[in-house]
Amino acid sequence: MLDHIGFTVKDFESSRKFYLAALAPLGVGVAMEMSGHVGFGRDGRPQLWLTQGDPPASPLHLAFRARNRAEVDAFHAAALKAGARDNGAPGLRPHYHPNYYGAFAIDPDGHNIEAVCHRPEP
Repeated sequence: MLDHIGFTVKDFESSRKFYLAALAPLGVGVAMEMSGHVGFGRDGRPQLWLTQGDPPASPLHLAFRARNRAEVDAFHAAALKAGARDNGAPGLRPHYHPNYYGAFAIDPDGHNIEAVCHRPEP
């Protein structure tokens, strides 16, 4: 449904490094960059834009699609290693639907970021 999203961050370099590390397990990297702006995505298509700003955007919830449950696990570990606070370990969330497997972390600006896989495990 969404083509891309962008928001402001308090410390651009810190947030850039954080998202680069946290999204790497999902196959997401820097797709485009210019002064004070960075766009993350797959296949050279920027879909998440960070921009230096003060004040930063109010806390958001961002959910990134994972291709499998192992990517959700790796995302959570990478996010915590990059400085995120845990906001929900990887696991099934059957109250959403039987195959909803997600993990949550709070980024440096207080945004709740998630990786989710909707596919059943083979």
